[in-house]
Amino acid sequence: MMSEHAHRGLRSTLVGILVNFALAMVKGTAGFLGNSYALIADAVESTIDIFSSAIVWSGLKISTRPPDASHPYGYGKAEPIAGMVVSLALIAAGIGIAVQSVAEIVTPHHSPAPFTLAVLIVVVVVKETLFRFVFSVGESTQSTAVKGDAWHHRSDALTSAAAFVGILVSLIGGQGFESADDWAALIAVPVILFNAYRIFIPAINEVMDSAPPDNIHETICEAARRVEGVVALEKCLVRKMGFSYYVDLHVTVDGSLSVRKGHDIGRTVRQAIRKQNTHVADVLVHVEPSDLADERPGTV
Repeated sequence: MMSEHAHRGLRSTLVGILVNFALAMVKGTAGFLGNSYALIADAVESTIDIFSSAIVWSGLKISTRPPDASHPYGYGKAEPIAGMVVSLALIAAGIGIAVQSVAEIVTPHHSPAPFTLAVLIVVVVVKETLFRFVFSVGESTQSTAVKGDAWHHRSDALTSAAAFVGILVSLIGGQGFESADDWAALIAVPVILFNAYRIFIPAINEVMDSAPPDNIHETICEAARRVEGVVALEKCLVRKMGFSYYVDLHVTVDGSLSVRKGHDIGRTVRQAIRKQNTHVADVLVHVEPSDLADERPGTV
């Protein structure tokens, strides 16, 4: 059954797709009628956002599939892979906008129409609101792909704000400032590329099973230490798989305890960790007798 985290991620991504479709139509029409390449570039980015959000949606959907014979650990890696694809799409969009902006700068044209400013104000407000909504979902669900999708919306808000400034300069400056909105689109490209970078790094780290943030690791270890009968933790390894975390834990107990008692302590540790962090899907507990653990360094 699909988890609540996955359901929220899918729903927020679908909202982004619908909003981007509406904004792409509005910005493209306004840019064409209002003679603003910055607005047309904005419409192109929103269109790319539709496809990238669709990729995120597909990645999230795949990541919710249960484990099977070919993927015994499930399909969670589809989620950060979708995030990587989104970042690459954002890089492609930035490069495309940069190339076309330069072409527009060297090509004489008229200043944009004043009504395009009103369109851009609406776009900035809508996209920034959408960013905050989607990013909050990404934070609460610990989804790299959803947070990456949110940064797409923030990039769109920033490029729209830059376009607003460029068109305003063009209208106020008059003759000789016709290409100000094209310069605005070009100046926004580094922002787009930076956001692509900040999406890509967490996604590639997750694919490579990098350690989670220190606070998550520490709270998991602390939950295990509080269990009665736990002498120490020899190892505590945590990795992220889609919306969930998987924990490999070596727990040290009194060596004189029975196998049954050691098993019960391990089961209690597993329950305590999953209760403490609902994102933890499974905990593999290896019970070590304290007399053997004392012979090896490296307790957590």
